Amino acid sequence: MRLLRPRRAGVDRALHRRLVRQAASLLLAYPDDGHAGRLDVAGQLVDHITGPEEDMLGTAVRALDEPDLLVLAQRYVETFDLRRRSTMYLTYWTAGDTRNRGAEMHAFASAYRAAGVEPPAHESPDHLPVVLEFAATVDPAAGEELLTRYRVALDVLHTSLHEAGSPYAQVVAAVCATLPPVTARDEERARRLAQAGPPRESIGLQPFTLTVPPRPAPSSPSDGSSRRGVPES
Repeated sequence: MRLLRPRRAGVDRALHRRLVRQAASLLLAYPDDGHAGRLDVAGQLVDHITGPEEDMLGTAVRALDEPDLLVLAQRYVETFDLRRRSTMYLTYWTAGDTRNRGAEMHAFASAYRAAGVEPPAHESPDHLPVVLEFAATVDPAAGEELLTRYRVALDVLHTSLHEAGSPYAQVVAAVCATLPPVTARDEERARRLAQAGPPRESIGLQPFTLTVPPRPAPSSPSDGSSRRGVPES
């Protein structure tokens, strides 16, 4: 019997990670008309989660239980769109406004296609809620690899949200808790990234259905150019 216990524990832990990531994906979504429904589903998922992640996500569910969607949406935009140091576009942390960002985003799209799905058409493939839903519902192993690759960015994002007093900090903390422990090298990279900020400078497959909605496209600047996926400085 003892030989079976590690396997059982491994299966339960894998399911636990998927539940945490699905709940986090729902909680990090833009608060549109579907917010109340997603919040309810997230609360049901939290009922099946144990450990520190249960408290983290439960706290976020209660904090985001705001009936005024306009207030929630304004806070969301102020948190994630108007501050470079709290963006949820993961490649922006490592490539910023440089040409390398395109290649990094392609890696996300390639991972989705390798799992048999097409990236969502109306959201960037590196947007954290999208990556979390992919990891929870499509390919847990590939999703975890993507999240682990950007672990340093997630830690810096969590710190930024925590310092701002945002309820979303608890959600990102729960996601980080599902990933391998940070190393001393990771901590040093996180310290440098926090100080410097982000750098400047498949046919025939069906897209996987997102539970989280794509965020409304930001208003076009006066010159008519688009800055989708690029937070303001």
